[in-house]
Amino acid sequence: MEICRKHLFELPDGLIYMDGNSLGPLPRAVPEAVAHVVRGEWGAHLIGGWNADGWMDQPRHVGDLIAPLIGAPAGSVTMGDTLSIKVHQALSAALEMRPDRRLILSDEGNFPTDLYMAQGLIRQLGKGHELRLVPPDAVEAAIDETVAAVMLTQVDYRTGRMHDMARLTRAAQAAGAVTIWDLAHSAGAVPVDVAGCGAEFAIGCTYKYLNGGPGAPAFIHVRPDLADTIRPALAGWLGHAAPFDFDPAYRPAPGVARMRVGTPPVLQMTALQVAMAVWDGVEMGALRDRSVALSERFIAGVEATCPGLTLASPREAAQRGSQVSFRFEHGYAAMQALIARGVVGDFRAPDIMRFGITPLYLDESDVDRAIAVLADVMERRLWDDPVHRRRQAVT
Repeated sequence: MEICRKHLFELPDGLIYMDGNSLGPLPRAVPEAVAHVVRGEWGAHLIGGWNADGWMDQPRHVGDLIAPLIGAPAGSVTMGDTLSIKVHQALSAALEMRPDRRLILSDEGNFPTDLYMAQGLIRQLGKGHELRLVPPDAVEAAIDETVAAVMLTQVDYRTGRMHDMARLTRAAQAAGAVTIWDLAHSAGAVPVDVAGCGAEFAIGCTYKYLNGGPGAPAFIHVRPDLADTIRPALAGWLGHAAPFDFDPAYRPAPGVARMRVGTPPVLQMTALQVAMAVWDGVEMGALRDRSVALSERFIAGVEATCPGLTLASPREAAQRGSQVSFRFEHGYAAMQALIARGVVGDFRAPDIMRFGITPLYLDESDVDRAIAVLADVMERRLWDDPVHRRRQAVT
């Protein structure tokens, strides 16, 4: 099976794009599709588009496109809002499921927004909940009968370190805790099986490996046997059983649809829906094999030519997601020098240079060229230029 589908993406000539773990590139089919919705649907049908063009059903339809990539059954994923909102929804529902427990367990490397949402929810509830952070390798040992929810990002955003989702879910459930998995760096990057491991909640964004574009809507999965029993704390209009009855009292919609909050972002949802077509015929196991091969090639090449860089990602491929990170004291400036020479990665404080390995549009020649350019930047100290040290707002 051919995995690389570079021809399906808009990529500037000569650019090696290794930042798909932060923002995926533009699929070629998206601009025309969005333009059609703007003029042919919004322009021509106006408000009639909600019925005539199926806008209102987009969250369910697009959710069903994403479900196979995370191992979820059809009808268990819905779309909308941001990942932060989905964190809040899942965590608040999880805490209500365990009213006699007060501990939220996460790891020290979790993405800040997940932790911020937990901290805010704790203040809002005012019931004495505690957010406890432990080292990633200490999570399993920290799970006991006092834990209400285990909230983890499967793939660490800085290093690419990957939690064993099935094992930790089993441990949490054996202790009576609810699991919430953030799949922001997993969906479209590694095989995921939320149904097989029985996770209660899974959430994620779609602008990274799923190429939905900046600000693309987030997703939430709720295990089907729970979906009709949870009570959303953010009880939005479109999560109501009958929104256009305009009932002043909230009645949750059946299933995961109750996790809808606001009006679907039709243009963004359209871009994502069209972007998902690049996955047609892609088998995640085959994609993972290519990701590992390209990652190993990149690590070997960088370590052979750039002695000043230290591998920050796990060396064992089975413990990594689809990114490779290196530590360097002047990592920000080095990354800017690299970008200026046509190899795009990104930087995460304090010293992490990140490289997304995305087999849909990267191949061996791209990896080899990236290694050569990085070696040149390091050997000639091209990072030691004031223009590359000037810190921008987005790193």
